[in-house]
Amino acid sequence: MTSPLGTLASSRIDLPARRDAAPHGYDAGLLLLRLALGLTMAAHGAQKLFGWFGGPGLDGTGQFFTMSGYPAGRTMAVVAGLSETLGGLGLVAGLLTPLAGAAVVGTMVNALAVKWGGGFFAPKGVEYELLLTAGAAALTLTGPGRYAVDRLLPGLRSVRPLHGVLALLLGVVLAGGVLLVRK
Repeated sequence: MTSPLGTLASSRIDLPARRDAAPHGYDAGLLLLRLALGLTMAAHGAQKLFGWFGGPGLDGTGQFFTMSGYPAGRTMAVVAGLSETLGGLGLVAGLLTPLAGAAVVGTMVNALAVKWGGGFFAPKGVEYELLLTAGAAALTLTGPGRYAVDRLLPGLRSVRPLHGVLALLLGVVLAGGVLLVRK
């Protein structure tokens, strides 16, 4: 007797066994993302803090923050510069990755708020800031991979999604608090 159409027996398809990518491939990809995103953010922070790489330094960045509606522009420049520099370097090293990623996300949420309304594409758009935010959030949630200092720290040896979620919530809540004081 044959099986009627639509039953499990008649709908089986033999597929070749799927090969999962080697774990080291994933880890190398995460390392590449951490290096690119982290060094980019650290360089942006160094522009703000030290005027390196043609940046405006604390005075110029502080004036920009004041013009953008933030109180105590110079203080905000220090906060943004430290968040970008330390968050970026933390991502590069894979050190305290959830917090490093959250620092970058929080800074970038404010950058998105300042630039919002100029469209999506450069020079006034937000695509660059959105990409940095998404990359930092992804690293916060996935963890740094094997090639990271976090692998040497007992509490961060294995990826715990809750750490990433809590860190992102912290970054977004603090960014929201900073946005609330903006005029």
